Amino acid sequence: MSELPPLPVTFRPGRTRAVLLTVGVAVFAVITTVALLLENLGPGERASFVFTAALFLGVLVLLARPKVVAEESGVTVVNLASRRTLEWAEIVQVNLRPGDPWVFLNLSDGTSLPAMGIQPGIAKERAIRDARALRALAEARGTGPS
Repeated sequence: MSELPPLPVTFRPGRTRAVLLTVGVAVFAVITTVALLLENLGPGERASFVFTAALFLGVLVLLARPKVVAEESGVTVVNLASRRTLEWAEIVQVNLRPGDPWVFLNLSDGTSLPAMGIQPGIAKERAIRDARALRALAEARGTGPS
């Protein structure tokens, strides 16, 4: 078993988050600048340009939201539109199989919870390390295999 990371620890797709936020801010700035520089636009049209840019930025911020926070008391999984806090004993298994878009947590109630904060997209090796660390924590603190 690998060495356990000190708690609290936050797992999130850092590179993916940086790309999403950078693109969102850049597109917002470009569209807003274009809206202000076009002379033939009225105030309502300018506002609709800025609103559309803000909406696009909001979607990218939402996509950058996922994370998994491991603490002494348990794990908080933050996905796109949900947040769920689990006790360590609720996590039976941590899975990241080849081809999976993110980690899945098998829970003691028989369900599976996606943990989008650990995803192999841009940084596959990092995601594998993070999944192993979360698995080691779950095994050491919960009811998973020892």
